[in-house]
Amino acid sequence: MKQLWFGGPIYTMEREMETVEAVLVENGFILDAGKLADLKDLADEEIDLKGAAMYPGFVDSHIHLLYQGEKLMRLDLSQAKSADEMLDMLREAAEKTPDGKWLFGDGWNENQFTDKRIPSLAELDAIHTGPMLLTRVCRHMTLANTAALKVGGINVHSIAPKGGEIGRDETGNLNGLLYDQAMNAVNDAQPKKGEEYLAYLTEALERAIRQLQSYGLTGVHTEDMDYFGPYQNPLTAFQRTVGKAHHFRVHLLRHNAVFEQMIKDKPQYDEPFIEPGAMKIFADGAFGGSTAALSSPYADNPETHGLLIHSDEELVRLVQLARAYDEAVAVHIIGDMAAEQVISVLEKYPVAAGKRDRLIHCSVLRPDLIERMKKLAVVLDLQPAFVPSDFPWVIDRLGSERLKWSYTCKTLINEGFICAAGTDAPVEDINPLWTIYAAVERKSPNQQHDGYIPEEKISRYEAIQMYTVGSAQAICKEHERGLIKRGYAADFSVFDRDLFAGTTEDMLKARAVKTVVDGRIVFQRL
Repeated sequence: MKQLWFGGPIYTMEREMETVEAVLVENGFILDAGKLADLKDLADEEIDLKGAAMYPGFVDSHIHLLYQGEKLMRLDLSQAKSADEMLDMLREAAEKTPDGKWLFGDGWNENQFTDKRIPSLAELDAIHTGPMLLTRVCRHMTLANTAALKVGGINVHSIAPKGGEIGRDETGNLNGLLYDQAMNAVNDAQPKKGEEYLAYLTEALERAIRQLQSYGLTGVHTEDMDYFGPYQNPLTAFQRTVGKAHHFRVHLLRHNAVFEQMIKDKPQYDEPFIEPGAMKIFADGAFGGSTAALSSPYADNPETHGLLIHSDEELVRLVQLARAYDEAVAVHIIGDMAAEQVISVLEKYPVAAGKRDRLIHCSVLRPDLIERMKKLAVVLDLQPAFVPSDFPWVIDRLGSERLKWSYTCKTLINEGFICAAGTDAPVEDINPLWTIYAAVERKSPNQQHDGYIPEEKISRYEAIQMYTVGSAQAICKEHERGLIKRGYAADFSVFDRDLFAGTTEDMLKARAVKTVVDGRIVFQRL
Protein backbone atom coordinates (compact mmCIF):
# COMPACT_ATOMS: atom_id res chain seq x y z
CA MET A 1 0.00 0.00 0.00
CA LYS A 2 1.33 3.40 -1.02
CA GLN A 3 1.16 6.08 1.69
CA LEU A 4 1.20 9.79 0.93
CA TRP A 5 2.52 12.11 3.62
CA PHE A 6 1.66 15.80 3.19
CA GLY A 7 0.16 18.82 4.92
CA GLY A 8 3.15 20.38 6.67
CA PRO A 9 6.76 21.42 6.07
CA ILE A 10 8.79 18.34 5.07
CA TYR A 11 12.53 18.95 5.36
CA THR A 12 14.71 16.71 3.21
CA MET A 13 17.92 17.74 5.04
CA GLU A 14 19.79 17.27 1.75
CA ARG A 15 20.22 21.02 1.42
CA GLU A 16 19.65 23.78 3.94
CA MET A 17 15.96 24.64 4.35
CA GLU A 18 14.98 22.44 1.35
CA THR A 19 11.41 21.19 1.66
CA VAL A 20 9.02 19.10 -0.41
CA GLU A 21 5.23 19.15 -0.40
CA ALA A 22 4.70 15.39 -0.17
CA VAL A 23 6.40 12.04 0.30
CA LEU A 24 5.20 8.74 -1.19
CA VAL A 25 6.09 5.60 0.79
CA GLU A 26 5.75 1.88 0.12
CA ASN A 27 7.17 -1.19 1.90
CA GLY A 28 9.33 0.88 4.20
CA PHE A 29 11.02 2.98 1.52
CA ILE A 30 10.47 6.39 -0.04
CA LEU A 31 9.16 5.97 -3.58
CA ASP A 32 9.28 9.67 -4.32
CA ALA A 33 9.35 13.11 -2.75
CA GLY A 34 8.14 16.24 -4.47
CA LYS A 35 5.00 18.17 -5.35
CA LEU A 36 1.67 17.08 -3.91
CA ALA A 37 -0.09 17.35 -7.27
CA ASP A 38 2.38 14.95 -8.87
CA LEU A 39 2.08 12.28 -6.17
CA LYS A 40 -1.50 12.49 -4.93
CA ASP A 41 -3.06 10.19 -7.53
CA LEU A 42 -0.46 7.46 -6.86
CA ALA A 43 -1.42 6.96 -3.22
CA ASP A 44 -3.65 4.33 -1.63
CA GLU A 45 -3.62 6.07 1.75
CA GLU A 46 -3.20 9.71 2.73
CA ILE A 47 -1.66 10.92 5.98
CA ASP A 48 -2.22 14.62 6.63
CA LEU A 49 0.42 16.17 8.86
CA LYS A 50 -2.03 18.94 9.76
CA GLY A 51 0.74 21.50 9.96
CA ALA A 52 3.27 19.35 11.82
CA ALA A 53 6.86 19.40 10.57
CA MET A 54 8.55 16.23 9.28
CA TYR A 55 12.26 15.40 9.18
CA PRO A 56 14.34 12.32 8.40
CA GLY A 57 14.36 10.00 11.39
CA PHE A 58 16.46 11.31 14.26
CA VAL A 59 19.10 8.82 15.41
CA ASP A 60 21.15 9.18 18.59
CA SER A 61 24.66 8.16 17.56
CA HIS A 62 25.93 7.39 21.04
CA ILE A 63 23.89 5.86 23.82
CA HIS A 64 23.91 2.97 26.27
CA LEU A 65 20.35 1.82 25.72
CA LEU A 66 20.13 -0.78 28.47
CA TYR A 67 21.65 1.62 30.99
CA GLN A 68 19.01 4.16 29.92
CA GLY A 69 16.32 1.58 30.59
CA GLU A 70 17.86 0.70 33.95
CA LYS A 71 17.88 4.38 34.86
CA LEU A 72 14.11 4.39 34.40
CA MET A 73 13.85 1.44 36.81
CA ARG A 74 16.34 2.60 39.46
CA LEU A 75 16.65 5.39 42.00
CA ASP A 76 17.31 8.60 40.06
CA LEU A 77 19.89 10.67 41.94
CA SER A 78 20.35 13.27 39.21
CA GLN A 79 18.14 15.81 40.96
CA ALA A 80 20.04 15.74 44.26
CA LYS A 81 21.46 19.20 45.02
CA SER A 82 23.64 18.27 47.99
CA ALA A 83 25.20 15.26 49.65
CA ASP A 84 22.56 15.41 52.40
CA GLU A 85 19.73 15.45 49.85
CA MET A 86 21.28 12.44 48.12
CA LEU A 87 21.50 10.62 51.45
CA ASP A 88 17.84 11.41 52.20
CA MET A 89 16.86 9.89 48.85
CA LEU A 90 18.90 6.79 49.65
CA ARG A 91 17.30 6.40 53.09
CA GLU A 92 13.84 6.51 51.55
CA ALA A 93 14.83 3.92 48.92
CA ALA A 94 16.48 1.70 51.54
CA GLU A 95 13.22 1.48 53.48
CA LYS A 96 11.69 -0.24 50.44
CA THR A 97 14.70 -2.50 49.76
CA PRO A 98 14.83 -5.83 51.64
CA ASP A 99 17.89 -6.52 53.77
CA GLY A 100 20.63 -8.19 51.77
CA LYS A 101 19.25 -7.02 48.40
CA TRP A 102 21.13 -4.70 46.06
CA LEU A 103 20.20 -1.01 46.10
CA PHE A 104 21.11 0.80 42.89
CA GLY A 105 21.16 4.53 42.22
CA ASP A 106 22.09 6.46 39.08
CA GLY A 107 23.13 9.94 38.06
CA TRP A 108 24.65 11.66 41.13
CA ASN A 109 26.91 14.60 40.35
CA GLU A 110 28.84 16.33 43.11
CA ASN A 111 29.59 19.26 40.80
CA GLN A 112 25.95 20.32 41.07
CA PHE A 113 25.92 19.88 44.88
CA THR A 114 25.92 23.11 46.87
CA ASP A 115 28.52 21.59 49.20
CA LYS A 116 30.50 19.70 46.49
CA ARG A 117 30.73 16.85 48.99
CA ILE A 118 30.51 13.16 48.12
CA PRO A 119 28.82 11.02 50.81
CA SER A 120 31.21 8.97 52.91
CA LEU A 121 31.46 5.20 53.13
CA ALA A 122 30.29 5.33 56.75
CA GLU A 123 27.17 7.28 55.75
CA LEU A 124 26.29 4.71 53.11
CA ASP A 125 26.88 1.80 55.50
CA ALA A 126 24.52 3.36 58.03
CA ILE A 127 21.71 3.43 55.45
CA HIS A 128 21.72 -0.10 54.00
CA THR A 129 23.32 -3.35 55.12
CA GLY A 130 22.97 -5.00 51.71
CA PRO A 131 25.12 -4.04 48.71
CA MET A 132 24.64 -0.47 47.49
CA LEU A 133 26.06 0.77 44.20
CA LEU A 134 25.62 4.37 43.06
CA THR A 135 26.77 5.28 39.56
CA ARG A 136 27.98 8.81 38.89
CA VAL A 137 26.42 10.69 35.97
CA CYS A 138 29.54 10.21 33.80
CA ARG A 139 29.47 6.41 34.39
CA HIS A 140 33.25 6.42 34.86
CA MET A 141 32.97 6.52 38.64
CA THR A 142 30.84 4.68 41.18
CA LEU A 143 30.24 4.95 44.91
CA ALA A 144 29.80 1.66 46.77
CA ASN A 145 29.11 0.75 50.37
CA THR A 146 31.18 -1.79 52.26
CA ALA A 147 28.83 -4.67 51.45
CA ALA A 148 29.16 -4.00 47.70
CA LEU A 149 32.93 -3.67 47.94
CA LYS A 150 33.06 -6.98 49.80
CA VAL A 151 30.97 -8.74 47.15
CA GLY A 152 33.42 -7.41 44.55
CA GLY A 153 36.40 -8.68 46.56
CA ILE A 154 37.74 -5.18 47.25
CA ASN A 155 39.38 -4.47 50.59
CA VAL A 156 41.98 -2.14 52.05
CA HIS A 157 44.79 -4.28 50.61
CA SER A 158 43.39 -4.39 47.06
CA ILE A 159 45.53 -3.06 44.23
CA ALA A 160 43.78 -1.08 41.50
CA PRO A 161 43.74 -2.67 38.05
CA LYS A 162 45.44 -0.93 35.14
CA GLY A 163 43.22 1.83 33.84
CA GLY A 164 41.41 2.22 37.15
CA GLU A 165 41.70 3.57 40.66
CA ILE A 166 40.35 2.54 44.07
CA GLY A 167 39.46 5.59 46.13
CA ARG A 168 40.95 6.07 49.57
CA ASP A 169 40.68 8.69 52.28
CA GLU A 170 43.58 10.63 53.80
CA THR A 171 44.38 7.70 56.11
CA GLY A 172 44.59 5.17 53.26
CA ASN A 173 41.28 3.48 54.03
CA LEU A 174 38.66 2.81 51.37
CA ASN A 175 36.20 5.65 50.74
CA GLY A 176 33.83 3.71 48.49
CA LEU A 177 34.83 5.38 45.22
CA LEU A 178 35.82 3.26 42.23
CA TYR A 179 37.14 4.73 38.99
CA ASP A 180 36.91 3.24 35.48
CA GLN A 181 38.40 -0.28 35.33
CA ALA A 182 38.24 -0.61 39.11
CA MET A 183 34.43 -0.55 38.85
CA ASN A 184 34.39 -3.89 37.06
CA ALA A 185 34.92 -6.03 40.16
CA VAL A 186 31.69 -4.85 41.78
CA ASN A 187 29.74 -4.62 38.53
CA ASP A 188 30.70 -8.17 37.56
CA ALA A 189 29.73 -9.52 40.98
CA GLN A 190 26.04 -8.71 40.47
CA PRO A 191 23.79 -11.67 39.58
CA LYS A 192 23.40 -11.67 35.79
CA LYS A 193 21.95 -14.96 34.66
CA GLY A 194 18.71 -16.86 34.26
CA GLU A 195 15.31 -16.15 32.78
CA GLU A 196 14.46 -13.64 35.51
CA TYR A 197 17.47 -11.54 34.55
CA LEU A 198 16.62 -11.77 30.83
CA ALA A 199 13.09 -10.59 31.62
CA TYR A 200 14.58 -7.68 33.57
CA LEU A 201 16.79 -6.66 30.62
CA THR A 202 13.87 -6.98 28.22
CA GLU A 203 11.72 -4.71 30.38
CA ALA A 204 14.56 -2.18 30.60
CA LEU A 205 14.86 -2.12 26.81
CA GLU A 206 11.14 -1.80 26.28
CA ARG A 207 10.95 1.15 28.66
CA ALA A 208 13.91 2.88 27.05
CA ILE A 209 12.64 2.39 23.51
CA ARG A 210 9.18 3.70 24.36
CA GLN A 211 10.77 6.77 25.91
CA LEU A 212 13.02 7.40 22.91
CA GLN A 213 10.18 6.99 20.44
CA SER A 214 8.19 9.58 22.38
CA TYR A 215 10.99 12.07 21.65
CA GLY A 216 10.91 11.32 17.92
CA LEU A 217 13.95 9.04 17.82
CA THR A 218 13.79 6.25 15.24
CA GLY A 219 17.03 4.52 16.21
CA VAL A 220 20.29 4.60 18.15
CA HIS A 221 23.88 3.45 18.00
CA THR A 222 24.34 1.71 21.33
CA GLU A 223 27.01 -0.11 23.30
CA ASP A 224 25.64 -2.76 25.68
CA MET A 225 27.37 -6.05 24.93
CA ASP A 226 29.82 -6.37 27.85
CA TYR A 227 28.03 -5.17 30.98
CA PHE A 228 25.17 -7.59 31.53
CA GLY A 229 26.81 -10.97 31.80
CA PRO A 230 27.59 -12.93 28.61
CA TYR A 231 26.85 -10.96 25.45
CA GLN A 232 24.00 -13.40 24.75
CA ASN A 233 22.02 -11.75 27.59
CA PRO A 234 21.69 -8.27 26.10
CA LEU A 235 21.49 -9.63 22.56
CA THR A 236 18.58 -11.87 23.56
CA ALA A 237 16.83 -8.85 25.09
CA PHE A 238 17.27 -6.94 21.84
CA GLN A 239 15.90 -9.88 19.87
CA ARG A 240 12.86 -10.05 22.15
CA THR A 241 12.10 -6.36 21.78
CA VAL A 242 13.43 -4.80 18.57
CA GLY A 243 13.67 -8.10 16.70
CA LYS A 244 10.11 -9.01 17.57
CA ALA A 245 8.44 -5.66 16.92
CA HIS A 246 10.65 -4.05 14.21
CA HIS A 247 9.71 -0.72 15.77
CA PHE A 248 13.19 0.74 16.22
CA ARG A 249 16.68 0.51 14.71
CA VAL A 250 19.68 -0.37 16.88
CA HIS A 251 23.27 -0.45 15.68
CA LEU A 252 25.28 -2.47 18.18
CA LEU A 253 28.85 -1.45 18.90
CA ARG A 254 30.72 -4.50 20.23
CA HIS A 255 33.02 -4.01 23.21
CA ASN A 256 36.56 -5.23 22.63
CA ALA A 257 36.16 -7.80 25.42
CA VAL A 258 33.45 -9.69 23.50
CA PHE A 259 34.15 -8.57 19.93
CA GLU A 260 36.00 -11.65 18.67
CA GLN A 261 33.63 -14.05 20.37
CA MET A 262 30.69 -12.33 18.70
CA ILE A 263 32.44 -12.60 15.34
CA LYS A 264 33.23 -16.29 15.76
CA ASP A 265 29.85 -17.27 17.20
CA LYS A 266 27.99 -15.65 14.29
CA PRO A 267 24.90 -14.85 16.38
CA GLN A 268 21.62 -14.01 14.71
CA TYR A 269 20.92 -10.31 14.30
CA ASP A 270 17.88 -8.92 12.52
CA GLU A 271 19.12 -6.43 9.99
CA PRO A 272 18.24 -3.68 9.31
CA PHE A 273 16.66 -3.36 12.76
CA ILE A 274 19.43 -5.00 14.79
CA GLU A 275 22.85 -4.49 13.19
CA PRO A 276 26.37 -5.45 14.29
CA GLY A 277 28.84 -2.57 14.42
CA ALA A 278 32.42 -1.60 15.13
CA MET A 279 34.67 -2.70 17.99
CA LYS A 280 34.18 -0.36 20.96
CA ILE A 281 37.31 0.65 22.88
CA PHE A 282 37.74 2.98 25.85
CA ALA A 283 41.01 4.90 25.66
CA ASP A 284 40.53 6.99 28.83
CA GLY A 285 38.06 8.10 31.47
CA ALA A 286 36.14 11.32 32.06
CA PHE A 287 36.59 14.80 33.52
CA GLY A 288 34.19 14.18 36.42
CA GLY A 289 36.63 11.86 38.16
CA SER A 290 39.74 13.48 36.61
CA THR A 291 40.43 10.25 34.71
CA ALA A 292 40.35 11.64 31.16
CA ALA A 293 43.94 11.46 29.88
CA LEU A 294 45.53 14.89 29.32
CA SER A 295 48.96 15.72 27.91
CA SER A 296 49.57 18.17 30.76
CA PRO A 297 48.31 17.94 34.34
CA TYR A 298 44.84 18.92 35.48
CA ALA A 299 44.73 22.59 36.43
CA ASP A 300 42.92 21.87 39.70
CA ASN A 301 44.89 18.69 40.47
CA PRO A 302 48.49 19.02 39.18
CA GLU A 303 49.38 15.59 40.54
CA THR A 304 47.48 13.74 37.82
CA HIS A 305 47.23 13.60 34.03
CA GLY A 306 44.29 11.19 34.16
CA LEU A 307 44.29 7.55 33.04
CA LEU A 308 45.01 5.74 29.82
CA ILE A 309 42.97 2.55 29.86
CA HIS A 310 45.36 0.63 27.58
CA SER A 311 49.08 0.68 26.97
CA ASP A 312 50.22 1.50 23.43
CA GLU A 313 50.90 -2.20 22.82
CA GLU A 314 47.45 -3.24 24.07
CA LEU A 315 45.72 -0.66 21.91
CA VAL A 316 47.67 -1.82 18.84
CA ARG A 317 46.62 -5.39 19.55
CA LEU A 318 42.95 -4.41 19.75
CA VAL A 319 43.00 -2.38 16.54
CA GLN A 320 44.84 -5.16 14.74
CA LEU A 321 42.18 -7.61 15.94
CA ALA A 322 39.43 -5.43 14.49
CA ARG A 323 41.33 -5.12 11.22
CA ALA A 324 41.80 -8.89 11.05
CA TYR A 325 38.03 -9.11 10.71
CA ASP A 326 37.83 -6.11 8.35
CA GLU A 327 36.11 -4.02 10.99
CA ALA A 328 36.25 -0.42 12.15
CA VAL A 329 36.84 0.71 15.71
CA ALA A 330 34.84 3.16 17.80
CA VAL A 331 37.05 4.70 20.46
CA HIS A 332 36.11 6.77 23.50
CA ILE A 333 38.60 9.64 23.77
CA ILE A 334 37.99 12.56 26.13
CA GLY A 335 41.47 14.00 26.68
CA ASP A 336 44.12 15.02 24.17
CA MET A 337 46.65 12.44 25.42
CA ALA A 338 44.11 9.69 24.70
CA ALA A 339 43.42 11.26 21.30
CA GLU A 340 47.10 11.28 20.46
CA GLN A 341 47.51 7.65 21.48
CA VAL A 342 44.55 6.53 19.34
CA ILE A 343 45.46 8.66 16.31
CA SER A 344 48.99 7.23 16.32
CA VAL A 345 47.63 3.68 16.16
CA LEU A 346 45.03 4.45 13.48
CA GLU A 347 47.72 6.06 11.34
CA LYS A 348 49.64 2.77 11.37
CA TYR A 349 46.60 0.54 10.94
CA PRO A 350 44.04 2.37 8.78
CA VAL A 351 40.50 1.12 8.36
CA ALA A 352 39.50 -0.77 5.22
CA ALA A 353 38.22 1.18 2.23
CA GLY A 354 34.51 1.94 2.47
CA LYS A 355 34.48 2.01 6.28
CA ARG A 356 35.06 4.70 8.90
CA ASP A 357 36.49 4.57 12.37
CA ARG A 358 34.58 6.49 15.01
CA LEU A 359 36.23 8.91 17.46
CA ILE A 360 33.84 9.44 20.35
CA HIS A 361 33.61 12.66 22.42
CA CYS A 362 36.91 14.35 21.38
CA SER A 363 36.43 16.80 24.24
CA VAL A 364 39.97 18.20 24.30
CA LEU A 365 42.07 18.34 21.14
CA ARG A 366 45.02 20.31 19.79
CA PRO A 367 45.71 21.86 16.36
CA ASP A 368 48.33 19.22 15.54
CA LEU A 369 45.90 16.42 16.38
CA ILE A 370 43.17 17.93 14.22
CA GLU A 371 45.53 18.07 11.26
CA ARG A 372 46.44 14.42 11.74
CA MET A 373 42.80 13.41 12.14
CA LYS A 374 41.96 15.02 8.79
CA LYS A 375 44.07 12.39 7.07
CA LEU A 376 42.12 9.51 8.61
CA ALA A 377 38.83 7.92 7.55
CA VAL A 378 36.95 8.88 10.69
CA VAL A 379 33.60 10.18 11.82
CA LEU A 380 33.42 12.25 15.02
CA ASP A 381 30.74 11.23 17.48
CA LEU A 382 30.11 14.40 19.50
CA GLN A 383 27.93 15.21 22.51
CA PRO A 384 27.01 18.93 22.46
CA ALA A 385 25.01 18.52 25.68
CA PHE A 386 28.29 18.05 27.55
CA VAL A 387 28.81 21.82 27.29
CA PRO A 388 25.96 23.02 29.56
CA SER A 389 26.54 20.00 31.83
CA ASP A 390 30.29 20.45 32.31
CA PHE A 391 30.55 24.24 32.39
CA PRO A 392 31.47 26.21 34.40
CA TRP A 393 33.17 23.67 36.72
CA VAL A 394 35.28 22.20 33.92
CA ILE A 395 37.01 25.57 33.42
CA ASP A 396 38.88 25.12 36.71
CA ARG A 397 39.63 21.51 35.88
CA LEU A 398 41.13 22.21 32.46
CA GLY A 399 42.45 25.72 32.89
CA SER A 400 41.82 28.61 30.52
CA GLU A 401 44.70 27.82 28.13
CA ARG A 402 43.19 24.47 27.13
CA LEU A 403 39.68 25.78 26.56
CA LYS A 404 40.31 27.06 23.03
CA TRP A 405 40.51 23.48 21.76
CA SER A 406 37.95 22.02 24.14
CA TYR A 407 34.37 21.03 23.31
CA THR A 408 34.81 22.17 19.75
CA CYS A 409 32.00 21.64 17.28
CA LYS A 410 32.00 24.48 14.77
CA THR A 411 35.76 24.16 14.27
CA LEU A 412 35.49 20.45 13.52
CA ILE A 413 32.60 20.93 11.09
CA ASN A 414 34.48 23.77 9.35
CA GLU A 415 37.55 21.54 9.07
CA GLY A 416 35.45 19.13 7.02
CA PHE A 417 34.90 16.34 9.54
CA ILE A 418 31.81 14.18 9.42
CA CYS A 419 30.07 14.80 12.74
CA ALA A 420 27.25 12.86 14.34
CA ALA A 421 25.31 13.78 17.48
CA GLY A 422 24.70 11.64 20.52
CA THR A 423 23.82 12.09 24.16
CA ASP A 424 25.81 9.31 25.84
CA ALA A 425 22.52 8.67 27.66
CA PRO A 426 21.94 8.07 30.45
CA VAL A 427 24.79 10.55 30.97
CA GLU A 428 22.79 13.34 29.29
CA ASP A 429 19.07 13.90 28.67
CA ILE A 430 17.87 11.73 25.79
CA ASN A 431 15.68 14.49 24.30
CA PRO A 432 17.33 15.41 20.95
CA LEU A 433 15.98 18.95 21.15
CA TRP A 434 18.08 19.57 24.28
CA THR A 435 21.18 18.47 22.40
CA ILE A 436 20.29 20.65 19.41
CA TYR A 437 19.74 23.60 21.75
CA ALA A 438 23.09 22.94 23.44
CA ALA A 439 24.87 22.83 20.07
CA VAL A 440 23.28 26.10 18.95
CA GLU A 441 23.35 28.08 22.22
CA ARG A 442 26.10 26.34 24.26
CA LYS A 443 24.33 27.00 27.55
CA SER A 444 21.31 25.83 29.51
CA PRO A 445 17.92 27.28 28.55
CA ASN A 446 17.18 30.79 29.77
CA GLN A 447 20.70 31.46 31.03
CA GLN A 448 21.56 35.10 30.48
CA HIS A 449 24.90 34.89 28.70
CA ASP A 450 26.20 34.27 25.18
CA GLY A 451 27.14 30.67 25.76
CA TYR A 452 30.35 28.88 26.74
CA ILE A 453 33.03 29.32 24.06
CA PRO A 454 30.39 30.98 21.83
CA GLU A 455 32.56 30.89 18.71
CA GLU A 456 31.86 27.13 18.63
CA LYS A 457 28.10 27.59 18.16
CA ILE A 458 26.58 25.90 15.13
CA SER A 459 23.33 26.50 13.27
CA ARG A 460 20.11 24.60 13.84
CA TYR A 461 20.49 23.06 10.40
CA GLU A 462 23.98 21.80 11.22
CA ALA A 463 22.78 20.39 14.55
CA ILE A 464 19.83 18.56 13.00
CA GLN A 465 22.12 17.27 10.26
CA MET A 466 24.20 15.63 12.98
CA TYR A 467 21.12 13.70 14.09
CA THR A 468 20.08 12.66 10.57
CA VAL A 469 22.67 12.35 7.84
CA GLY A 470 25.55 12.51 10.35
CA SER A 471 24.30 9.45 12.22
CA ALA A 472 23.85 7.63 8.91
CA GLN A 473 27.39 8.54 7.87
CA ALA A 474 28.70 7.19 11.17
CA ILE A 475 27.72 3.69 10.02
CA CYS A 476 28.35 4.26 6.29
CA LYS A 477 24.66 4.17 5.43
CA GLU A 478 24.27 7.71 4.12
CA HIS A 479 23.17 6.26 0.76
CA GLU A 480 19.99 4.84 2.35
CA ARG A 481 19.26 6.71 5.60
CA GLY A 482 19.36 10.23 6.97
CA LEU A 483 17.55 12.07 4.17
CA ILE A 484 14.02 12.32 2.82
CA LYS A 485 14.83 11.24 -0.69
CA ARG A 486 13.76 8.65 -3.24
CA GLY A 487 15.06 5.19 -2.36
CA TYR A 488 15.81 6.03 1.29
CA ALA A 489 14.35 4.33 4.35
CA ALA A 490 10.96 5.71 5.39
CA ASP A 491 12.05 6.74 8.89
CA PHE A 492 10.55 10.06 9.95
CA SER A 493 10.48 12.29 13.04
CA VAL A 494 7.39 14.50 13.11
CA PHE A 495 7.10 17.43 15.53
CA ASP A 496 4.17 19.69 16.37
CA ARG A 497 6.11 22.78 15.33
CA ASP A 498 8.79 23.72 12.81
CA LEU A 499 12.17 23.34 14.52
CA PHE A 500 13.63 26.06 12.30
CA ALA A 501 10.94 28.64 13.16
CA GLY A 502 10.99 31.06 16.09
CA THR A 503 13.65 31.22 18.78
CA THR A 504 15.64 28.30 20.09
CA GLU A 505 13.57 28.52 23.29
CA ASP A 506 10.48 28.12 21.10
CA MET A 507 12.09 25.05 19.53
CA LEU A 508 12.43 23.46 22.98
CA LYS A 509 8.65 23.56 23.32
CA ALA A 510 8.24 21.22 20.36
CA ARG A 511 6.94 17.71 20.98
CA ALA A 512 7.13 14.67 18.78
CA VAL A 513 3.66 13.81 17.51
CA LYS A 514 4.60 10.87 15.29
CA THR A 515 7.63 8.61 15.05
CA VAL A 516 7.83 6.49 11.91
CA VAL A 517 10.12 3.50 11.39
CA ASP A 518 10.16 1.52 8.16
CA GLY A 519 7.04 3.34 7.02
CA ARG A 520 5.05 2.42 10.14
CA ILE A 521 3.85 4.80 12.83
CA VAL A 522 5.43 3.36 16.00
CA PHE A 523 4.58 6.30 18.26
CA GLN A 524 1.71 8.73 18.04
CA ARG A 525 0.85 11.42 20.55
CA LEU A 526 -2.89 11.46 21.09
